This record gives sequence, structure tokens and C-alpha cells, in this order.
Amino acid sequence: MINKTMFLVDDLYSESTKQLPTRDGYGHGLVQLGEENENVVVLCADLTDSTRIKLFKDRFPDRFIEVGVAEQNLVTLAAGLAAVGKIPFVSSYAMFCPGRCWEQIRTTICYNEQNVKIGGAHAGISVGPDGATHQALEDIAIMRALPNMMVIVPCDAVEAQKATVAAGRIDKPAYIRFARDKSPVMTTDKTPFTIGKAEVFREGKDVAIVACGILVYQALLAALELENENISAAVVNCHTIKPLDVETITNIAKNTGAVVTVEEHQVTGGLGGAIAECLGENYPVPARRVGIMDTFGESGEPNQLLEKFGLTSANIIKSVKDVLKAKK
Repeated sequence: MINKTMFLVDDLYSESTKQLPTRDGYGHGLVQLGEENENVVVLCADLTDSTRIKLFKDRFPDRFIEVGVAEQNLVTLAAGLAAVGKIPFVSSYAMFCPGRCWEQIRTTICYNEQNVKIGGAHAGISVGPDGATHQALEDIAIMRALPNMMVIVPCDAVEAQKATVAAGRIDKPAYIRFARDKSPVMTTDKTPFTIGKAEVFREGKDVAIVACGILVYQALLAALELENENISAAVVNCHTIKPLDVETITNIAKNTGAVVTVEEHQVTGGLGGAIAECLGENYPVPARRVGIMDTFGESGEPNQLLEKFGLTSANIIKSVKDVLKAKK
């Protein structure tokens, strides 16, 4: 059963469900942080509107730096600012940051343990018509492999604002991943959020669906449809990929005996990889991974792409039924 205190609407199918891009929450979170701490600064690589940091720029123009299309320079400047006590947030499309400047992130930020936050916008297949060159499907994997780096994938705009603010209050490098397209707002201001703590959005006893980002919504839809077939599916919002909430994941595996992971990312190295590692070391159970299957994206409308690449509730349901056969 869904914990009603966590959600804005009772009916997830409702046409009145509010939809916002998760990047909107990032912009509002930056303003909130800027108001509470004058050391917060924001740097951008010529994508002020797209990454929603225009909200911060308009509110705090003296703490905004436009670097231009130079992502390596972007993160290196941020590392220098962090070294003198600032709290820099850098923002670009995820394909370009962290994609284009990964080595600089590794060496100037993570190796030196500099307090820099990276906002990766337009991540995942749902970027849409921009196509494969702009669809970051590997960013979770390359960032969670870095020592000292936190990796956070908010499920909606409300959670994105919480994640941004929470990351800004921790003295540690962080990567926060956002989508481009509008997606349902499932959570409220009262919904719990703590970096490193997965939230069980729905209880279940037969299988656990562990999801991150905007596909948490598809996981919830799948669980509701499975209920009609007498399959009880728990849904876990695993917004923090690193540090992973090993305790919650292990306990949900013990309670259900089967796990399906869901992500808008390559199944290799992302959420699915992290959960598989956790289960393998702590409590092995049958598992299946829903995500991008070792391929690049393509141009198309977001919903068409989600369907084509198997990232909808229907595909989650198929994976649940498959893993339940293995469970027997």
C-alpha cells in the first residue's frame, strides 16, 4: 500500500497530476541555498536557461559566473573557488558535464576533495529530439566510480529541490542528475528525503521494484497494475546511488525475495549495477534490470523513446513476472 502522506495525489493516473521538469527543482534549490549561505556560487557553460540556473543568476548576479562553452574550465574554476571556501555549483547538459570534463572532475575535484556540486541536466533518453549525442546514458556509472563523489537522481521536481539544498549543506563533492522533459510530481514537502537513505514508497511482499529518477513514477504504475493480478510489489525510490542505502536494499530483498531495478540509464554501472553488487555481497536473490541495454539512444519524442527502449510500466511488469519465475 502506498504511504499517502508521501504523495500529492491519491490517483497516480489523474489528469490533474502536476508535471514539472526535475531541473526546475534544481533552480529553486539554488536560490534557496543562495539565500541561506553567501558562499554559494554558480557557474555555467552557456546553458543558463536550460539548466534553470537563471533563477539564481537573476537573484544573485554577483555570485554567478558565465564560463562559456568550456566545460573543462568550468569544473577547474569551481575547484579553485572551493579551495578558498566557496560552495560552487556547476551546471551543463550531463553529456558535456560530467561527460566532457570527467578527467578534470576526477583530478581537480575528487582527488583534492573539493566541495563542488555538479548539476547534470538533460540526462537520459527522454531528452528526446536532440538524439544520441545529447542523451547521457552513462553518467551515473562514470560518476559513481569516482572516490569521494556522491551521486543523486531525484524522482521529481520537489525532490530535486530538496536534493540540491541537501547537497549544498554537505562538505563533499556531489553529482545531481536531472531530466529535460516534464514529469509527474509525486512527492510533497513532507515526503522524507535524506541523502543516502532510500525511501519505500509502497509496501509489498512478492517483489521489490527499486527505481530512481523520473521512472519511479513508472514503477508505481507497474505496482498498481500488478496488484490487479494479485502480485504484491514494493516500490523503493533509490534517489541516492552513492552512497547506496545498503541496509534498506538488503532488508527489502529479504522481505520480498526478488528485485527489479529501473533506471533511465545503461543497466551496466548504474542503479542496476549498484543494486546487483549490493545483493551479491549481502543477500543474493533473483534480480532483473530494466534500463538501456548496451545501446545508444536516438531522436524522437520523449514518451516514444521511453516506450521503444523499454522504460515503461509495461516493461517493468514483464520483468517482474520474469523474476518471479526465477524466484520459484
